[in-house]
Amino acid sequence: MPTREPARPHGRHTPVRAKARRSAADVLAGIGSLIVLVALVGGVPYALLTFVGPPIAPELLDLDLLTSRVGPSTVVAVLVLLVWLAWFQLFVCVLVEVYAGVRRVGMPARVPLSGGTQALANKLVGAVLLLFTAGAMVVPLAKLAPTPAATPVTAVAYSAPIVEKATLDTHKTKKVYVVQPPHGRHHESLWEIAEKCLGDGRRYPEIYRLNQAKEQPDGSRLRMADLIRPGWVLDMPDDARHAHVVPVDQPREQTLREHPGRAPVGQHAGQHADRHADSKTGHAEKKVEAKHRQPDQQQPDRPQATIRQSQTTDLTDYLATASLAAAGLLVVLARRRREQLWRRVFGRRIARPRDDAAQAEVALRLGGDAPGARILDIGLRLLGAELAAQNRTPPTVYGAHLSARTLDLWIHPPDGDAPAPWTAQDGGQVWRLPAHEGRLLEEQAGGAPYPGLVSIGTDASGRVLIDLEAAQGLINVRGPQTTAALAALAVELATNRWSDRMRITLVGFGEELTAIAPDRIRAVGGLAEVLPELEAMAAPRREVLTGRITGSPRDAHYLLSAVAPTHEEARRLALLARRDTAGYVLAGEVPHATWTLEIGDDGRARIAELGFDVQAQLLPRRHYQALIDLFRTASQVDGEAVSEAEPLVGLHPPAVEIRMLGPIEVIGLRPLEEGRLALAAELLVYLATHPGGVHPSVLGGVLWPRGVQDMVRDATIARVAEWLGPEHLHTDEAGRISLGPEVRTDWALFRELVRRSHGDPTARAVLLEKALGLVRGPLLSGRQPGRYAWLAAEDLEYDVAAEVADAAHQLCELRLAHGQPDAAVAAVRAALLLAVDDEGLWRDLLRATHATEDTVRLRAVVEGLTRRAASHPYGGGMAPETEALIEELLPTWRIHVVRESSA
Repeated sequence: MPTREPARPHGRHTPVRAKARRSAADVLAGIGSLIVLVALVGGVPYALLTFVGPPIAPELLDLDLLTSRVGPSTVVAVLVLLVWLAWFQLFVCVLVEVYAGVRRVGMPARVPLSGGTQALANKLVGAVLLLFTAGAMVVPLAKLAPTPAATPVTAVAYSAPIVEKATLDTHKTKKVYVVQPPHGRHHESLWEIAEKCLGDGRRYPEIYRLNQAKEQPDGSRLRMADLIRPGWVLDMPDDARHAHVVPVDQPREQTLREHPGRAPVGQHAGQHADRHADSKTGHAEKKVEAKHRQPDQQQPDRPQATIRQSQTTDLTDYLATASLAAAGLLVVLARRRREQLWRRVFGRRIARPRDDAAQAEVALRLGGDAPGARILDIGLRLLGAELAAQNRTPPTVYGAHLSARTLDLWIHPPDGDAPAPWTAQDGGQVWRLPAHEGRLLEEQAGGAPYPGLVSIGTDASGRVLIDLEAAQGLINVRGPQTTAALAALAVELATNRWSDRMRITLVGFGEELTAIAPDRIRAVGGLAEVLPELEAMAAPRREVLTGRITGSPRDAHYLLSAVAPTHEEARRLALLARRDTAGYVLAGEVPHATWTLEIGDDGRARIAELGFDVQAQLLPRRHYQALIDLFRTASQVDGEAVSEAEPLVGLHPPAVEIRMLGPIEVIGLRPLEEGRLALAAELLVYLATHPGGVHPSVLGGVLWPRGVQDMVRDATIARVAEWLGPEHLHTDEAGRISLGPEVRTDWALFRELVRRSHGDPTARAVLLEKALGLVRGPLLSGRQPGRYAWLAAEDLEYDVAAEVADAAHQLCELRLAHGQPDAAVAAVRAALLLAVDDEGLWRDLLRATHATEDTVRLRAVVEGLTRRAASHPYGGGMAPETEALIEELLPTWRIHVVRESSA
């Protein structure tokens, strides 16, 4: 969990903050609070000394007091002492609040046993400081808890001494480390270097930051923390051991020459390249130990390790890193695609995205964290259900941290009684759900207690979220990328699965976002349009929180404004936020904001009041537009023509067959070790679906969308060429790689059989049946998460689903025309293995089953279809045409459905 850091300058382009305007009420409140403070801090002790004496009266110093009878004077002395102690407690609280407000350290320290007293001091000091300066803000104590102790991985990343380049330049020497050559299958990683030289592998981000984007002796640069090359010279922190001390200005090439025995530049070919490839591709294929110790989200800036920057990587930089938002967007997108399939007509596929929209979907598939979103959803719902069973009100959760290992909730006030399987950590300031426990949880039917949790960015080990409702006041967003930050918040809020009923009001931006979530988002031009409605619908916090977990929830409401409020609007919103359970995020200079989210020029998001400093989650204009275009395409009713198939020379068995219409299989080659098979198979699939040839640079960008060294790419291609044999992998004069004619896919055979069926009416049914016999399951099923993201920008998925469904429809019609309903049912069921969401197939199945005149069998199909529609992961029920057909074929079906659901 992030810890507080001193404020750091953002550079010369940092906007100058305008002074917050103060009303007459603010001035009067400040003067009144100042008078009260002076009276309490100075007047009370003066009055006590004048009229009742010092804190400890002589009666209390008499040791006989413990055994003698207590008289009136002794009682008075004890009461005087208690009054003095109460005053001293108030005095300490005032000092703590003044220090926190003037120094801007974030949340003030808690004074033991001083809940109400410190809250009073907080309000008085806040009003007084606001009278003198708008910059010295005191965090409302009643709303925030102290920042909990950091988790082990993150604490080191933020608290370890980071040696910046500017610091190194002040010395005459610096420490460097030369990356060792590979030994067998082992290759050094930044984690191992940090472990060897700094004593703790978790300090690897320090080395990464010192060397990020600096040119190395081989001309390349460090752009991703888990991809380093032998022979690179890495600058090291001052406390590094086992490092070389060299002059600050010494070129890296000279350092490499002066230390024999190290890997020289140029030793990346041959066996070293192959070994390096083994290690680096292991991050994606074998999940080696270093991968487990360095989760995917450990690179704060997520730069791409490739020299060739393209449109794809530009989109990936933002969209793929917004892992929770990506997961939610993919679910909504799949729902739209399912509705498109309802209206698909024979011979056409659904419309697919192009250009930036297609690359946006590639990025979403690459980065979507569906398991993380599921843990958040189920874990929070289970927490709410357990608290409801114990008749407890959910605690205030002001932030959360989701990593590969845990889901942490940061709560206030601390509570050591976390319901199982959650556990309390750090004195009850953190409630933790281990990831392995979360993955085992079953789906929960309870309400969503914290719908306002939303990502603000990533730290070294995971994703940081804040609860917009926990501020219980206004949240101010400032910086040059304010609208990009607001857009990112809006998209994740509108698509997340850990909320139920929600309304999001966007002010001054985001009208197009209604294309993504029209049931949740509305856009207005100004705050004046919505303020009266918000004030009329305000609801007490405790009532709303309890209702969410007991089955009587109100709509969660969040207002995101890119328009700065007027002074009067800010005042009304601030009053509203104190009594309403909602979230208010406003751009511009907002006086009295509880939290301020600063988006710096460096892409960092900082909330000083919470001590958060993370890599910001942003949605810049181009990426925003790409998402809008993607969802507009998914809403198009008119489909596209399916591309024509290239005819095959013959139907004889190939030397090598790549099976795609189901689980991925490569037939005809010797077995390849499992750790390498996934990548090799994907490479073959891509080449097989691009018969014109693919240049290695394009292939590298497709298979390693987050970037890869040329050496790793070339070694992988060489390994696959050796596996296939030189007769099956060709390279033309332009350097493009293609497969030989004796390598064929089952998809190519399927299309050839269908093509021939069109020209041979007598053998049409037999050829279509052979084609459908090739279908074994969903396209490329069993692929690893993150693989084949490139499919989103290709025709393949769309063509396969449409052509398989159309072939089954044709065969079904033929079999029914010949009085063979059982064969028609078999044809449709074969296609449903792959195109299960095509409801045209389900209607074919209903008609074919009805033709068997077996009512029991028909009812079983109807009941199965109904259950599937009700529990479909993408929702949406079933198409109206399907319901109408069921009504026609089985008029009593609704009676049976109701009877089953009530039973």
